[in-house]
Amino acid sequence: MFQKLKHVKDKPDYTMLAIIILLLIIGIVMVYSSSFVWAEYKYADSFYFLKRQLLFAGAGVVAMFFIMFIPYTTWARYAKVILFSCFFLLIIVLIPGIGMTRGGAQSWIGVGAFSIQPSEFMKLGLIIFLSLYLSSNQKYITSLKKGFFPTLLLVFTAFGLIMLQPDLGTGMVLVLTCMIMIFVAGARISHFVSLGVFGLIGFALLIISAPYRISRITAFLNPWEDPLGDGFQIIQSLYAIGPGGLLGVGLGESLQKYFYLPEPQTDFIFAILGEELGFLGGSFLIVLFALLFWRGIRVALEAPDLFGRFLALGIVSMLTIQVMINISVVIGLIPVTGITLPFLSYGGSSLTLTLCSVGILLNISRYTKV
Repeated sequence: MFQKLKHVKDKPDYTMLAIIILLLIIGIVMVYSSSFVWAEYKYADSFYFLKRQLLFAGAGVVAMFFIMFIPYTTWARYAKVILFSCFFLLIIVLIPGIGMTRGGAQSWIGVGAFSIQPSEFMKLGLIIFLSLYLSSNQKYITSLKKGFFPTLLLVFTAFGLIMLQPDLGTGMVLVLTCMIMIFVAGARISHFVSLGVFGLIGFALLIISAPYRISRITAFLNPWEDPLGDGFQIIQSLYAIGPGGLLGVGLGESLQKYFYLPEPQTDFIFAILGEELGFLGGSFLIVLFALLFWRGIRVALEAPDLFGRFLALGIVSMLTIQVMINISVVIGLIPVTGITLPFLSYGGSSLTLTLCSVGILLNISRYTKV
C-alpha cells in the first residue's frame, strides 16, 4: 500500500521544532504567571500548577522525540486498533463511577492522581484512521454512497459520543478537522452544501436542547446584560486584554488573575498573556502559530505518499482550528466553547496529545524534500 520510505534528508524540520519548543516555553512561563495566585489560595503552593505542567510537558516532550523517530507509516498499521480504543474510552467515560465530571461535562477518567480526557485521544485517533481511509479510498470520495457517507457516519458517531458528555468545543474541532481532510480529498461541493444545511439545523437543535448553550449565545451577544452571571467570564477577559496596551503591564503583573478571571491558566490564558505582554506579545504568539501552520502545510504538501499528506494536514488543521477558536473566544468574537490553547493552556491530556501529534508531524518532515 505504501511506497518504501526513503530518507530524503533524514532530519526533522528544525524550524518547526524550534517553534514548538518556543511555544512550550512561553506556555510554561504563562501557566505559572497566570496561576500562582489561585494555586497559593487553593493549594497553599504557588508552584502547584507549574509543577504539574512541567510534568506534563516533560512527558510530552519525551513522547514527541520518541514518536519523531517512529516511521509515520507505522500508525497506519495500527489505525483500526487506535480508533477502536478511542471509541472504547469515549464509551466508558460515560459510565457513572468511571467518568469524572468537571465544569458540567463528564469528560475525564481518573488514573491515579491524574486524569485523561478520551475526547483528546479521539481527535488524533480519528485523524490517523481517516488519513488511512482517504488514502486508500480517495477514488470513491466523490461518491455519496461509497465514499462521502461512510466517512460522515464515522465522524458523526464520534461527535455524538463526545456530545453525550457534553463537550461541544472538542466536538467542533473534531468535525471541522475531518471536514477539511474530506474536502481536500476531493469530495463534491454539492455534498458539502447539503451537509451544511443539515449541519446548521443540527447545530441549532443542539443549542436549543441545552439551556446553558443558549445562555452562552446571549452572553456573547451582550455580556453586559448579565455581568455577574453568564457574561462574567468574557467581560473579565476583555478587561484583561484592554489594559495591556502595546507592551502590557509586565510579566507577572496581571490584575485579572486575582480571582477576577476564573481559572486563567486554562482556556483564557491568552487573556493574561495579552494583559501582561500587550499587543506585541499577543501578536508575537500569533506569528509563531502562523509559522507553525506554514511549516506544517509545507510538510503536508511534500509528504511522499497520500497517507502522510492527509495525516500532516489533519494534525495541522486540528491545531490551527483550536488556536483560532480559543483566541476568538478570548477576544469576544465567538461564544465561549471551552477549547484550550495548544502548547499554552494548563492540562495534561491536551498538552501531551498535542506534543505527540507534532511528534508525528516532525517524523513526516524527515521524509520530505523541504
